[in-house]
Order: sequence, then structure tokens, then C-alpha cells
Amino acid sequence: MIQSRRWEAWLFVGPALLLILFFLAYPAIATIIRSFFGRGTSLLGPNVEFVGLKNWRFVFTNDAMLVALRNNALWAGVGTTCCIGFGLLLAVLLDRVRYERLIKSIIFVPTAISGVGVGIIWKFMFAYRPAHLEQIGVLNAIVVAFGGEPVGWLIARPWINNFALIAVGIWMFTGFCMVILSAAYKNIPRPLFEAARIDGANERHVFRHIVLPLLWPAIAVVTTTVLVMILKIFDVIYVMTNGNFGTEVIANRMYKEMFIFNNFGRSGAIATVLFVLIIPFMVLNIRRFVAQEGGR
Repeated sequence: MIQSRRWEAWLFVGPALLLILFFLAYPAIATIIRSFFGRGTSLLGPNVEFVGLKNWRFVFTNDAMLVALRNNALWAGVGTTCCIGFGLLLAVLLDRVRYERLIKSIIFVPTAISGVGVGIIWKFMFAYRPAHLEQIGVLNAIVVAFGGEPVGWLIARPWINNFALIAVGIWMFTGFCMVILSAAYKNIPRPLFEAARIDGANERHVFRHIVLPLLWPAIAVVTTTVLVMILKIFDVIYVMTNGNFGTEVIANRMYKEMFIFNNFGRSGAIATVLFVLIIPFMVLNIRRFVAQEGGR
């Protein structure tokens, strides 16, 4: 009887496992193997050469790759911190606003727009023309209206254009953080707030000693999720700068190596590095989920 139930379970789970193996496990293993070979679209091709760690040396020594790694670290640090910070602030403040649902819906809209759409919108926002011409970009039009000189937001020094792109990512992901943290905030029992205020706690003490500790599990989950999304950022960069002017990121470089330079080996090595960077955050999320389920 027990044996037959096991077979029934495998009949239900089996198709899903086969799909996971075919569409996830096999491509991941093939990409890792590919990273040790040179050019060529197929490992079985006649001209494919085993190059050992040559592609991996490229990843950690090439100037363009070092810029990409630096920019990804900048995105992960600044972008994630701002998304979580703004999302938490909006979740708490908008809880007391009369038109809370409407305002939250407006803030969440950028999350529902595709990365390509976001890139096109903000490319027009950042548009730059020489000072003697009429500005068609919204930001530069505002700058000129106040007597300033137009700024090449996307073609200026690497720090300016990188922070401009990160601002686009923050605009894109803050709504997601706000919605998740707002749901967690609403689950905090309100009597805790009332008791703290009766004991003389002000709003800052309530936030620090009640809200933050109780929201910490949700903050941890949202942080790891946003980190994964930011580490994989591609479409916004591809549409707005294509990695030019010092704005390269790992995913965009991987795309270039494969589809522009036709170097599938280097692309495989870059993809593997990106995969390895994401694994710790996936593991943290899974462990936290298992711990929560086990505590129920």
C-alpha cells in the first residue's frame, strides 16, 4: 500500500521534475561546461577548442568586465538599500493616508511595466541636446528653465550616468518593496502600538523597537528578492546605454559576448559568475521559507 502511494506521488511530481531538469538543470550544467571552451555554438562542433581557465581569467582581469563587476556592486549596494528604505517608508506613512489604495496603486505601476518600457520612458526623460538647442528631455528642460546648463545624464562621467540608471531601477522596484512591506506592516497587532504610546513611547521609539523587529523577516525576504533582480538587471541598461560610457553590467556583457562577439565560452563563464552570485540569496530565501513553514 505504501509502495503504491509512493508511485502515485512520483506520477504527480515526475512531469514537473522532468521540466525542471530539462529547462533549468541541463542549461545550467551545459553553461558551466561551456565556460571551459572557446568560440563555437556547439560543444560537438569541429572547431571548438578547450581553453581551460582562459575565459575565467578574462572575467576577472578584463577592463570591461571589471567595470561591469563594479557597477553591479554599486547597483546592489545603492539600489537595494534605497528600494528597501523607500518601500518601508512608504509602507508606514501611507498606512495613515485617506486614499492609501489609490496612491499605492500609482506607486506600484512602474513595477508592472516591462524593463524595456521603463528604459524607453526614462531615455526620453534623460534626453540631452546641446545648450543652444531646445531641450526635449524633461529633466534637462527643468534644469534649463531654472537657468542651468543641460546635463548629459547618460553620457556624462560614469558616476553620474550610473546613479541616473540606478535611480531608474529604484523607481522600478520600490513599488514592489512597498506592497510586500505594507502587507507585513498591517499584520502587526495594533494593540502593541497603543500600549507603547500609553507607556510614553514616541513614534520614533515605536518604529525602532516594535515595527522594525516585527518587520525584519519580511525585510530580509524583500532584500534578497530585490538583490537577485538587481544583479540580473539587463533590459534597462540595454535600452538606455547598452553598457556604453562606463555603465556596463554583468548581464549586458554576457549578452554582448554571446550575440555580438560570438564568444560562447566567455559568455558561459560570465553567466556562471552571475549564477554563483545569485545562489547565496536564493539559499537564504529557501532556508527562511523552510524555517517559517516548520514553525507553523
